[in-house]
Amino acid sequence: MRVAFLGRKSELSSINKSMGTLDDQERKRIGQKLNEVRTAVSGHLEEQGDRALRLEREARTEDERLDPTLPGRKPRRGRLHPLTQVTDEIIDAFVGIGFKVVDGPVVETDYYNFEALNMPPDHPARSMHDTLYVETEDPGTIVVRTHTSPMQIRVMETTPPPLYMVFPGRVARRDEVTPNHLASFMQIEGLVVDQGISFADMKGTLEVFAKAIFGPGLEVRIHPSYFPFTEPSAEVYVSCFACDGSGCGTCRGEGWIEVMGAGMVHPNLFKAVGYPEDITGFAFGMGVERIAKLRYEIHDLRTFYENDVRFLERF
Repeated sequence: MRVAFLGRKSELSSINKSMGTLDDQERKRIGQKLNEVRTAVSGHLEEQGDRALRLEREARTEDERLDPTLPGRKPRRGRLHPLTQVTDEIIDAFVGIGFKVVDGPVVETDYYNFEALNMPPDHPARSMHDTLYVETEDPGTIVVRTHTSPMQIRVMETTPPPLYMVFPGRVARRDEVTPNHLASFMQIEGLVVDQGISFADMKGTLEVFAKAIFGPGLEVRIHPSYFPFTEPSAEVYVSCFACDGSGCGTCRGEGWIEVMGAGMVHPNLFKAVGYPEDITGFAFGMGVERIAKLRYEIHDLRTFYENDVRFLERF
């Protein structure tokens, strides 16, 4: 409308251009009338423009107005990752019988990761830990921890007995990723140090844990094994919770399932931290992914890290 009435090609502009052909009296009369018309049209257009904006704002306000009588929209609830759930339950089982939770560094020195744990540089047990070293000016001194056992030394260096502690955390090994192995995984280790601690105390403690995680009807069996930082050492088995020990695919027909390693703390560890000779203790360690795999009957550990929502929603 503004272009049609006031533009350069409008009728008002044509009249204005022809004013030169008029005499003075006509030019004055026509010019005055032309200005009146132009002013009236401009004012009308401005008024209509303001009205259009006002109507637009009113319509937008009406559309965006909240209706407090409408039901609220509930956001979709998230869930803890299954590995986080299992980690929390394992920790809760030990906290319930008096253990404390202690965290530690993921990147460790060779001393805490190996030497202080009775594994000097030429010890054959080091070959069991395909290790990821951190590049530094002094090669071979800084590693991504291969277990949370270094926290045993760190805690004993700064804390006198009695100690009842668990150490959760992520560890890394240069393993090939397969359905049963991961290069990085969660581990939880425990340490008990006090006067008069025996192998029977260790077995009783681990029975409490196993029944809290897998069910009250389980039995625990211990087989001799080897770990450089415990002596004697053991592998801990629980009776199969899927078949009650009769033999199935979960336990590979054996009726028993290995869940962790354990043993009495090696005297060399106590010497390294300056503990008195009358102190004894036990330690144990387990992989969270393995416990979750057994508990939920998952056949491939990699499934926990694929972030498939269809899988995660099962938990």
